Amino acid sequence: MDKQLSIDAAAVAGAQDAQAVVRKATWKDFVHLAKPGILFSNIITAFGGYWVAWGNSGDTFDLKLLIFAMLGTLLVMASGCVLNNYLDRDLDTKMTRTRKRALPTGVVDPRIVFWYGIVLGAAGLSVLCLLVNPLSALLGVVGLLVYVFIYTAWLKRTSPLSTTIGAISGSMPPVIGYCAVTNQVDMGAWILFGILFFWQPPHFWALGMRRKEEYRAAGFPLLPVVHGNEVTKMHMIRFLVMLVPVSLLLYAYGYVGEIYLIAAIALGLVWTFIGLAGFKTNDDDNWAKKMFVFSINYLPLLFIVMIIDTIRA
Repeated sequence: MDKQLSIDAAAVAGAQDAQAVVRKATWKDFVHLAKPGILFSNIITAFGGYWVAWGNSGDTFDLKLLIFAMLGTLLVMASGCVLNNYLDRDLDTKMTRTRKRALPTGVVDPRIVFWYGIVLGAAGLSVLCLLVNPLSALLGVVGLLVYVFIYTAWLKRTSPLSTTIGAISGSMPPVIGYCAVTNQVDMGAWILFGILFFWQPPHFWALGMRRKEEYRAAGFPLLPVVHGNEVTKMHMIRFLVMLVPVSLLLYAYGYVGEIYLIAAIALGLVWTFIGLAGFKTNDDDNWAKKMFVFSINYLPLLFIVMIIDTIRA
């Protein structure tokens, strides 16, 4: 009897697994392929970049331009995320947090995902080039190429430098938003680029430390996997030490007011102190979780204050 029950249970489990694999794809699968969480946080930075540039331009507010700039940026980012999923589909089967995604489980055909990503990218770049300005489109091309080819297809599988180099692409959304207004890469654009560039490695390395063994099993040579936690902590502090003064440059150059200055100092110092506490902890996983959670909150909070306290020319 027990043996028969075991056989029946195994049959049911196998049938459930088979059903999970052969189920039809839904619109939610295609939304998740574009990584909506990443899109949401990055569109806030794109809007922040646009708002800072508009506030200091002296021009009348152009709602149509804002909509096209945000739409184009969103589509380009979605394209990069979809193509990232396409290229990582083999390695995603080896990680607990990714193996149930639509591609690893076979719910969506890889060829459909590939063309989905291509269409999103073409649409986004067309919107930026034709309805915003060619410079914004060029920045979108740079971000997309770095993310898909240099980061995902090459460095992510071969080098601990992947996170640092990949940060170039993640720094593009606020710059695209900013240049949609200014149509030039000036100091404001570089400061926004710097904020995102120095934010990303500590953010992602915190996740990498928490999932280190999963990344190791999947074959991703992240910094924590290759050089260990202590070296990773040191690199995180180096980026945080650079992030704080770079974030203050927006005030120094007159783009924002004192409210932003206070918020940027407070957020930067709190994150740095949390980072320094990592050298005294005996629980790296719990510390990395605190770093990751704070990093998620740091960026939207900083940009919300930036938007609120932008100085109008």
